Amino acid sequence: MTTTYAALLRGINVGGAKRVPMAELRPLMEGLGYGNVRTYLQSGNAVFSSDHGDEESLAAELTRAIEKHFGFAVGVLVRDHAYLKAVREACPFPAAELEGKQLHATYFSGPVDAERFAPVDPAAFLPEEFRLGDRVLYLYAPDGLGRSKLAETLSRPMYLKGVLATTRNWNTVVKLEELTRV
Repeated sequence: MTTTYAALLRGINVGGAKRVPMAELRPLMEGLGYGNVRTYLQSGNAVFSSDHGDEESLAAELTRAIEKHFGFAVGVLVRDHAYLKAVREACPFPAAELEGKQLHATYFSGPVDAERFAPVDPAAFLPEEFRLGDRVLYLYAPDGLGRSKLAETLSRPMYLKGVLATTRNWNTVVKLEELTRV
């Protein structure tokens, strides 16, 4: 059975570091046997179909291929359409009323629980807020991610220990869910 996935590459094409041109990524992924490969923006989003593997094995395969081709390691998360749809539908914030730059989803490689973020005092960051979901953290940052003190705090290594994390704004969350629909 063929499944459609989104690959989320972490930390590429930012400030000239870890350059992964999307025009090179597409044929690399096709060479792995993935079908219907498309990229979205230059920030490390690809959609593809595959009839073998699961999210973890596909992410590992793509990680190895990127390192071999480009010469550096890149964290990769792979998520199927059902998961992306569930993340979109479970958003605890009024997404339809917000600008895409105000709402973000940080995807995690594995489960995270509230205990991990217990030292964070939510009241100290208002009106910014966050909520946890299934391998995702929803962040409301009314002034955008670049100005968010809460995002800066939540991205500290002590909170991300043992998990790969990558963040997308809500416009990208919505677009990837749409692009993975069959």
